[in-house]
Amino acid sequence: MVLFIASCDKNDDPSADRPQVTSTVPLSDAVDVNISVEITADFSKAMDPATINATSFTVKRGSTPVLGVVSYSGKTATFIPDNPLLLNSDYTATISTEAKDTDGNPLTAGVVWDFKTFSPHSPAVVNLMGSGNYVILAKTAITNNPTSSITGDLGLSPAATSYITGFALTNETGYASSSQVDGRIYAADMADPAPANLTTAVANMITAYDDAAGRTAPHFIELNTGNIGGKTLVPGLYKWTNTVTVPTSIILSGGADDVWIFQIAEDLTVSNNVAVVLVGGAKAKNIFWQVAGKATFGANSHFEGIVLSKTGISFQTGATFNGRALAQTSVILDQNTVVQPQ
Repeated sequence: MVLFIASCDKNDDPSADRPQVTSTVPLSDAVDVNISVEITADFSKAMDPATINATSFTVKRGSTPVLGVVSYSGKTATFIPDNPLLLNSDYTATISTEAKDTDGNPLTAGVVWDFKTFSPHSPAVVNLMGSGNYVILAKTAITNNPTSSITGDLGLSPAATSYITGFALTNETGYASSSQVDGRIYAADMADPAPANLTTAVANMITAYDDAAGRTAPHFIELNTGNIGGKTLVPGLYKWTNTVTVPTSIILSGGADDVWIFQIAEDLTVSNNVAVVLVGGAKAKNIFWQVAGKATFGANSHFEGIVLSKTGISFQTGATFNGRALAQTSVILDQNTVVQPQ
């Protein structure tokens, strides 16, 4: 339904002095609307705040009312849904003539506008380049409290071998081995070509982090204010400007080629015994957690995906991980099982 605003000649009809809705968000007939949208209407005149309420400003999906909070400031009315809107769904917003200006004049006519939320679709994959050759890659230290079980190669640069601790390393030519690692262990002070390969991998890790952090037009913004416990997350680009917590298990539901990118401006904290569960064929190699702060995985938790952390990654006792831990500082392990994704 198209936005309708009645109008008339001010010289002929006193209703011309009545308030009108001059613009809306979303626009009338908009598609691919973010499910976290705040629905707003701007008025031509200052309105009586007491008349801008849940009765005069409503939103529906079909015939089902959407629960939310209505507020008014300046000349703008805002409807904030209690929960994110549903994907791929049609909505109707209405402001009735019960809305009045400060002189008591009602709108010239009720206003109705329709919009549709976006259908799930995946962002492009983040290219890890050389950093994707490592299950754990760090710059300052890799610290392990034995005994852990790691499948894949470990890399550390520019720090030296002495900053890889808790693995009882056996020195080889150009790499080291450990009974706790099904793969090779590399550091910046080992024989060629390890130093050059690691320099490239670390640069690639930073590029991948910047790529993930720089993606625009997120599908989900500030979802549940960062507490995503119990959620089922579809493919897409997610953005938070605060810490993200996972206090209860979550599900990532999508196909084998679908991609998730999570942009987290502060910390990522996963509680003890919490699991990330993949369904529908979703793959850990296509899940990217870009974390500007610390990424901490609680005791006996299970996590899936590629973690690109700017501050550090810490696995607490017994945590398991299917993915890659790529940190621009250190990675801390404590009797963990870490497996590179397939």
